Amino acid sequence: MDYVNPQSLVSTDWLAEHINAPDVRVVDASWYMPAENRDPAAEYDAEHIPGAVRFDIDEIADTDSDLPHMMPSPEKFSSRMRKAGIGDGNRVVVYDGGMMMAAARAWWMLRTFGHDDVAILDGGFNKWKAEGRPLEDMPPTPRERHFTARLNSTMIRYADQMLANIDSQKEQVVDARAQARFDGIAPEPRAGLRGGHIPGSVCVPFIDVIDDDKTMLPAADIKEAFTSAGLDLKKPIVATCGSGVSAAMLVFAMHLIGQRQNAVYDGSWTEWGGREDLPIEA
Repeated sequence: MDYVNPQSLVSTDWLAEHINAPDVRVVDASWYMPAENRDPAAEYDAEHIPGAVRFDIDEIADTDSDLPHMMPSPEKFSSRMRKAGIGDGNRVVVYDGGMMMAAARAWWMLRTFGHDDVAILDGGFNKWKAEGRPLEDMPPTPRERHFTARLNSTMIRYADQMLANIDSQKEQVVDARAQARFDGIAPEPRAGLRGGHIPGSVCVPFIDVIDDDKTMLPAADIKEAFTSAGLDLKKPIVATCGSGVSAAMLVFAMHLIGQRQNAVYDGSWTEWGGREDLPIEA
């Protein structure tokens, strides 16, 4: 696939071979949009990859915020990782039951808090299950591990920074939502939000970096998805989306191809589209 960072994407074959390694921790980060009517916790209880611990992006979050699944404090993140048996020195493999965007959110969170040895399972739970690989319905009982959480502020953006960037244009902004939502034609799945996009941003739907079989596209195709939208991969890029989940998928894709200056706008359109004081284009 010619990725610059191939270690960040592991195959089902690789995981099957290394699943019992003492330093490997498997994480189920499944999360779904409300319209999908799926319960990721119940699905995890019914079946998951052996040894996988549950990573709930709605709970490992700033639950005092009015916005969904915003980044928690380093202290809360560290506490949740310790209880899950994830610590310094672990190689973490994250998967989900959808199109890898929730796994990408967990991957980005771990890296933003300083844990770089984390990879996404290519094709996720669906590929693993389709191949007839082992499953279990009992949660593991992990032994607590020490986890050092240090927030890397270069990997996250906030509304005031995004507003200032409209004038400074120091960073390019890419939106992972579908084109119709970006254009303000399709309604937002969350009530009360305006339609449109952040002024000056461009649209690269997150599905444009995923192959038809729901695995990651080769590096050349990922590069084409970004450059055809007018992005310069040699310059800084901030990804946004509906609520900071699929944006992480674009950041993951950029990481695979070696684009090092990237970040996620955590509040994304749920914040921007919900605030009348912030400008929009449509």
